[in-house]
Amino acid sequence: MLKIRLARGGAKKRPYYYIVVADSHSPRDGKFIERVGSYNPMLPRDGEQPRVTLKADRIAEWLGKGAQPTDRVARFLSQNEELAGKVKWTQSNNPNKAQPGKKAQERAAERAQREADRAEAEAAAKVEAAEAAVRAKEEAAAAAEAAKNAPAVEEAPAAEEAPAAEAAAEEAPAAEAAAEEAPAAEAGEEKTEA
Repeated sequence: MLKIRLARGGAKKRPYYYIVVADSHSPRDGKFIERVGSYNPMLPRDGEQPRVTLKADRIAEWLGKGAQPTDRVARFLSQNEELAGKVKWTQSNNPNKAQPGKKAQERAAERAQREADRAEAEAAAKVEAAEAAVRAKEEAAAAAEAAKNAPAVEEAPAAEEAPAAEAAAEEAPAAEAAAEEAPAAEAGEEKTEA
């Protein structure tokens, strides 16, 4: 199938396009049959030089042979007085263009479901924490009430046992530190003897 399309030329960030007749399977800037015009987007719209130059007679001949213009070239051709009757260009309308694809919609739905589940779990955790706090307050109040109503118990024997337990706890780390230093000291003595 023959296409009348744009082939890019020019330098980097300075585009210049040739309007060519080419096979639809050939690369954009590759092999073409005939050059039938040019388009220079760097020129001002209302400048002295035209941005688009066309060989109207050659384009009309190719259109007669069945060549199809691309959307951009059809726009140029519809603006030309000689070719306006042969080519009709209407602005395309694709209202679904901005909508995400099927897989993206599925991922969005999954993400929304995960967010809803997480929010529900957080709400349930807050409710459980509030209930646990209420239970803890009730238990503390009950324990305080029980302590007020309970008979007084002698605390002297318990007080005597506590200092002895504390002293034993203090001596245990000191003994461990001494045990750790002893092998290190022996190793140091062996090195000096050698």
